[in-house]
Amino acid sequence: MTMLTLRKFHPERASGRPIRGRPPPWRQARLAKQTASFISGPDGAAPDRPGRSGSWPSSGQDASGNAPDDGEAARTAGAPRSCAARDDAVKGAPPRRAAGPTGPARWLRGLAVAATAAAFLTVSGAFGTGNAPLAVRAAYWCVLIALGYVWGSAVARLFFAGGRLRTGFPWLDVLLASLLMSVPLTGVVWVASNYAFGGSPDLAELPYYFGPVFAISVVLTAINMLIEMRHDGATAEEAAAPPPRFLERLPLKLRGAEVWAVEAEDHYLRLHTSRGQDLILMRLADAVAELEGIEGAQVHRSWWVARDAIVGARRGDGRATLTLKDGAEVPVSRTYAGALRDKGWI
Repeated sequence: MTMLTLRKFHPERASGRPIRGRPPPWRQARLAKQTASFISGPDGAAPDRPGRSGSWPSSGQDASGNAPDDGEAARTAGAPRSCAARDDAVKGAPPRRAAGPTGPARWLRGLAVAATAAAFLTVSGAFGTGNAPLAVRAAYWCVLIALGYVWGSAVARLFFAGGRLRTGFPWLDVLLASLLMSVPLTGVVWVASNYAFGGSPDLAELPYYFGPVFAISVVLTAINMLIEMRHDGATAEEAAAPPPRFLERLPLKLRGAEVWAVEAEDHYLRLHTSRGQDLILMRLADAVAELEGIEGAQVHRSWWVARDAIVGARRGDGRATLTLKDGAEVPVSRTYAGALRDKGWI
């Protein structure tokens, strides 16, 4: 009777197989692991319940059936490189140097320096070229500076690529780079000088050309280095400065617009922007705190104004009024008038 009762209610009764005893511990552990994997999903997380098909998403999709995001793909693709970088660090290999930017702006800045140098050397008749006609001097210096610019740009990438310094000392890099530039350029200048000014080539004069070539190379390399260092520093500061938090509160239709003024209206704020106006629910004091990063000031208990939005200011009846780009008239209270006067706003 007991055996029949067990067969009646046992889960394996429908299979027709004889009822077995309690599974061994290792079997229980495996069953528990499989059950937990089925409940939590293949990756051990707790995704949404699968659809009617009862199948989990494929390996190319996430739990919701979508493809993984770009960040995850980038992390996965970048794993071999991370391992390689770690191996290099363990082995003590030198760090990889990043290639310097070669954008049009950088090339244009270098060309501007080279053109200025060619014009100065032509007009001044430097290094004994003053007796030659102006056209000859102009052609002479323009050709030499152009060749020096091409060769110098290639050498500069070895010393200043990616904003890094090869030796760690900027002026030492300038001297070494100029020395490397001057060696072949000295021969070019020697040949060009004899051809342009009608001299006879004499190898004994070749060493005398090295000094002027090296001096010009040092000056131009130093000027270009200082310009790029200043430009890179300004770019880094702009990139490091986070945008004002208030810009995240702009309605969708005003995203990307310039904030000209913020006006308090009861419990709301009216936003004056380059793309129009709109209302948001916020206190003016909180908005002023989040607008930090935009040059502006509170000019009234109900107004905050950006400096670039002011197109005019006038005084009358003991008070000042600011005119904005959208034509709005903003009153200036006496509480803030002194600070605005010190800034030169009114």
